[in-house]
Amino acid sequence: MTDVATGRRSRITPEREAELYEAVLDLLREVGYDALTMDAVAARTRSSKATLYRQWGGKAELVARAIRHGKRSRFEGVDTGSLRGDFHALVSREDDCTMAQNNALMRGLAMATHTNPDLLQAFRDHLIGPETEEFRRVLQRAVDRGEVRADNPALPYVVHMMIGAFATRALIDDQPPTQAFLRSYIDAVVLPALGAPTT
Repeated sequence: MTDVATGRRSRITPEREAELYEAVLDLLREVGYDALTMDAVAARTRSSKATLYRQWGGKAELVARAIRHGKRSRFEGVDTGSLRGDFHALVSREDDCTMAQNNALMRGLAMATHTNPDLLQAFRDHLIGPETEEFRRVLQRAVDRGEVRADNPALPYVVHMMIGAFATRALIDDQPPTQAFLRSYIDAVVLPALGAPTT
């Protein structure tokens, strides 16, 4: 999908853009996706609704970009020399409190994608696609280092495993995911499935 905001953002500074995205995330946590309106975003950010539509095209695009903005640096600089080190470093990028907040937010948005195809498409374009590619790069480095066999049948399912652990922790255990839980899951489930070292 083309970047609908390319060429339109020149009037918005990176600082102002970050401020807008933070306001969108705050509103999402307060009211959820379905009750979120562009009017509310305009009021919270002291922007005109016309400006918001001109920059982002609609609510789904704005929300997906706001989520992506908060995650954009998660993979940056992660190259520890081992797959276990890389996965643990990724988990360490969010403290437990932030992880719990994000888990609640993402569960709500995941439900909203079932009835909002535009949100689902925006998520695939700005979150699922890019994050899957970043995971593939991390895994390819492990293959190149000889930690994981290139024909390992678990390779295509690593993203599913990681998202599953994050998403189902609250449903099964009635607790949000934590760094300790995810590290333990990586060592007990993900790395053994890949035949990669767990120490």
